Amino acid sequence: MYVFDTNSLSVLFDNFYLARFPSLWEKFDELLVSERIISVREVYNEILRRQRDTRLVEWAKSQREFFVQPSVEEMQFVGRIFAVPHFRALIRKRETLEGTPVADPFVIAKAKVDERVLVTQETLKANAAKIPNVCEHFGVQCKNLEGFMERER
Repeated sequence: MYVFDTNSLSVLFDNFYLARFPSLWEKFDELLVSERIISVREVYNEILRRQRDTRLVEWAKSQREFFVQPSVEEMQFVGRIFAVPHFRALIRKRETLEGTPVADPFVIAKAKVDERVLVTQETLKANAAKIPNVCEHFGVQCKNLEGFMERER
């Protein structure tokens, strides 16, 4: 079971066209219907804010149930993430000032609480406040889109 980050959905929808990769999209739809892949409400908000009139935006609007609201347990875990001072950098000053949606702590919390694999295009960087760093710290499995595709064949 997987939780998708905004950037992985963007790569998927921008690079893998339905007409060229029909078997990928059939499998994706199967995983979607079975709720083996999900995302969080803040990813939906990021998609709508950052991308205008794209296939991903159109799809996201038609799949609102894919983007789940955080549970109390997930919100508590977000608090645990931010209890680590270094990880507070997940939310940049500009995003705070502008009130822009930030999905990172929520996708991590969802993956941790539901014991799912987080799918993100971010990479592990020494001493960084990136999704893979936070996942490593809290023992959350993390893969990129290619790793997800290999795992699901």
